[in-house]
Amino acid sequence: MNNQTPKASPVAGSKLLTPKDHLLLLVDHQSQMGFATKSIDMVDLRNNTALIAKGAKGFGVPTIVTTVAAKSFSGPVFPEIGALFPAAEYIDRTTMNAWEDGNVTDRVNAIGRSKIVIAGLWTSVCIVGPVLSALEQGFQVYVVTDASGDVSTEAHERAVTRMVQAGAQPITALQYLLELQRDWARGETYGLTTGIAVENGGAYGIGIQYAKQMFGAQENH
Repeated sequence: MNNQTPKASPVAGSKLLTPKDHLLLLVDHQSQMGFATKSIDMVDLRNNTALIAKGAKGFGVPTIVTTVAAKSFSGPVFPEIGALFPAAEYIDRTTMNAWEDGNVTDRVNAIGRSKIVIAGLWTSVCIVGPVLSALEQGFQVYVVTDASGDVSTEAHERAVTRMVQAGAQPITALQYLLELQRDWARGETYGLTTGIAVENGGAYGIGIQYAKQMFGAQENH
């Protein structure tokens, strides 16, 4: 039996996300799906979705946008996604579980990363399906719970519980962004991260805006 005390080392844990170890899967952030979403305020949902989409785009994280019945029922994706990723690359499906569409899994395999970050509508249907499927096939899966939503708080929370029990890791939108940055000494993405936070980071972003302006004003006097 090894009774030695472990020694701390300044190395990031393997379960922390980096821009180069995962892909982002955005599932069905569409108008019709949003109409019935009640577990989160739509303004918050759109804001959080924009935050992770901008973060992924800015840090060069491969992103898959998938829709369901876009032309016949569910409608366009949120404009926050449309402004960042070209519609020509979206994968439109008939399956509720995106993992059962070969176009989606082919894209995942082509990217070749073992970690998947996922968010979308609705949590209990279109997120549970691919999460449980990906976990079973050996992927590490992270669910952005506040960039996802469902027809009720009960439905959303039971779905998150089910995924966590299966091995998924729940995270929030702001947590995702800051985990990608992780060190403020990384100057090449400092402005990107703080800029996204100012635009979509709620009170945290307002604090950054205040500090920049007020401290900057003091330095100029």
